[in-house]
Amino acid sequence: MRKTVVIVGASQGIGAELVSLLANDEDFLVIALARTIEQNNKWSKLENVLVHNVDLNSGTLKSDLEVTLSNYDKIDFLINNAGLLVNKPFLELTKTEMVQSYQVNILGVMESLQVMIPKMIQTGGHIVNISSMGAFQGSVKFAGLSTYASSKAALTNLTEMLAEEFKNSLLKFNCLCLGAVQTEMLSKAFPGYIAPVSPKEMAEYIADFTLNQWKWMNGKIIPVSLSTP
Repeated sequence: MRKTVVIVGASQGIGAELVSLLANDEDFLVIALARTIEQNNKWSKLENVLVHNVDLNSGTLKSDLEVTLSNYDKIDFLINNAGLLVNKPFLELTKTEMVQSYQVNILGVMESLQVMIPKMIQTGGHIVNISSMGAFQGSVKFAGLSTYASSKAALTNLTEMLAEEFKNSLLKFNCLCLGAVQTEMLSKAFPGYIAPVSPKEMAEYIADFTLNQWKWMNGKIIPVSLSTP
C-alpha cells in the first residue's frame, strides 16, 4: 500500500525538489501544497503527485485544508517546509510584516497540524518541521532577520511541545534547523552569497530523515548546516 506524503511549501526550492524526488518512487502518493503552484505544473502528468493551492496566510486556512484533504483518510508523513522571510531592520518592521511572517512560519503550521494530525494519529506518522539555524539556540544571528528567526524559533518549540503532548500516540515530531541552502529565500537574505548546499542535496537529506529517522528519535531539534550563515 502506498504511503502518503504531504509537503507544505512545494512551489520552489527545497519543497519542489522534495516533490520531484519522492515522485520518482511509486510507493508514495505525494500531496504538494503551496500558494503559487500552477495546475499545469511539471508534476501534473504524474499519477502519484497531487497538487493543491493552499495559502498559509489565508483567513480560511483550516476550512480550505479540510476541503482539500477531505478525500485523504490517512497521511503517513508530513513535511512543513513553507517559510516567509522578511529582511528588514527591526525598528522599520511594520505590524503587517510581523503578522504575515508569524502567520506563515508558525500560526499557519499550527492550523495545518490541527487538520492533519487527526489523519495520522490512528496509524502513526512522522511530522518534520523545517526551521532555520537562525532559530537554533546559541547559533550566530544576523541583523534584519528578527521576525523570521523568532517565528522559526517558535516552530522549534512547538515541535518539542507536540512530541510531549502526543508521546503516548504513534506520532513522531522532529525539527530540522537548516543552514545555508542555495534557494531564492537565501538570495533575498544574503545577496551574492553562494551556499555550499543545493536545494536538491538538502531535499535528499530531508526525505531520508523523514522516511527513516522516526524510528530513532522524537521531539528533537537538529541543526543541519555546513556553514554560517
